[in-house]
Amino acid sequence: MISPLLKSIHHVALICSDYPRSRAFYSETLGLPIVREVYRETRQSWKCDLEVSPGVQLELFSFPEPPPRPSRPEAQGLRHLAFAVDDIDASIAVLLDRGVTCEPVRVDEYTGRRFTFFADPDDLPIELYEADGGELS
Repeated sequence: MISPLLKSIHHVALICSDYPRSRAFYSETLGLPIVREVYRETRQSWKCDLEVSPGVQLELFSFPEPPPRPSRPEAQGLRHLAFAVDDIDASIAVLLDRGVTCEPVRVDEYTGRRFTFFADPDDLPIELYEADGGELS
């Protein structure tokens, strides 16, 4: 058996069309703590590191006039971000209270776990997946 080359996901990077709007969405609406934020003068770009969980970050970038990424219908490349939650109903209630609309809850036909989707300010699909403890599927 070959030992795994990759240890874990360290970060996921997103380029935002409207940096202040996305920063507020991820840090305030979703509640991800900001680890660091810097303005990179040479690139005319903000970079904000947010902590998803210990050792896992989401990086937000701004660039002057980035081209849009098609996401619907399904496009090649990153399909969506998925975050594990303990209680999907409670998580949806918090999001609704914060002005975020979620799709109807579905059940994964293979795992039996419940999940839903909503979109970030750039229409990137984000999934909430009701996981059980350390489950990764």
